[in-house]
Amino acid sequence: MTNVFSLTTAYLQSSPDVDQWLLFLSRKDVKELLLELGEGEWFRAPSCLFSCKKLIRLELVRCELDPPLSFKGFPYLKHLNLQQVLIAPEAVENFISGCTLLESLTLSYFDSLELTIRAPNLKFLILEGEFKDICLENTPKLVAISVAMYMTDDIAEHFGQSSSCNFDKFLGGVPSLQRLIGHIYFTKYMSIGNTFGKTEMTYKQLKVIELYQVSFEDMKEIMVVLRLILNAPNLQELQISGSSNSSSATEARNLDFWENECPFECRFERLKMVKMTDMSGVPHEMGFIELLLGSSPVLETMSITPSVYMTEGRTRFLIELLRFRRASAGAEIIFLQDQV
Repeated sequence: MTNVFSLTTAYLQSSPDVDQWLLFLSRKDVKELLLELGEGEWFRAPSCLFSCKKLIRLELVRCELDPPLSFKGFPYLKHLNLQQVLIAPEAVENFISGCTLLESLTLSYFDSLELTIRAPNLKFLILEGEFKDICLENTPKLVAISVAMYMTDDIAEHFGQSSSCNFDKFLGGVPSLQRLIGHIYFTKYMSIGNTFGKTEMTYKQLKVIELYQVSFEDMKEIMVVLRLILNAPNLQELQISGSSNSSSATEARNLDFWENECPFECRFERLKMVKMTDMSGVPHEMGFIELLLGSSPVLETMSITPSVYMTEGRTRFLIELLRFRRASAGAEIIFLQDQV
């Protein structure tokens, strides 16, 4: 019995041998299949691939998928990794929802995709690409999410015309979430249609949040960060990088927000580690840092790395940080001059 088949080569993308191998494997109950063929023309997966009903793991790189109408999913599939795969949007949704035991899903280098994921047993999700819209439905067991979104003019226009709440569509049904990593443009995407305040969903198991390239000049993005951490009562680690294009900004609107609107009575009872990089010392960054220091009674370390573009004012930045009240007597502020 052939349980595992892995093929990584740049020479066989047009070879009929691959089709024959897959036909053979489909008759031998292969359990794991990895195909990465060529960097030229993409490999078109033959229909016999969808007859590999005993698959538990499937990884495809640079290929075309056209599931037949009769395909209802892989009943035993638990791990699916599709990178640079050409497949119709409705087909990929049906593909995913048809694999009811799916636990791990990776979609990389997808373009302009509006995606709804329905996967009742999904635990780990990695998304990377030019996504116009992402909706998570029936994903109650999801524990870890990593998202990187790339922006094009077309997607930016789509964002500008959208009125629905992306926060609710993406994070409104993930009660088991433990780790969230949002890369480039994630907070921008989540800010569309977002309203500040308590959400119906409380992320009681969420312990680690990492958000990259957050613009502290955009109140809507700040609201996304606050909405996340205010609804994660057991948060232990928070990592945020700023957007370097805010390095020259010294003025900001809505500065009274931190005194009048932000709930300073909130407490992050379990937050132990905060890491902030690419900081520019702009007013809303300082307001956010002051909130964390003053509301985290068990905080152990807060490390802050200024932006490489911040060539002046670093000493003033540090002095202001040291003046902030700390709810934790043992909290240590680590100011890293050189970005690692």
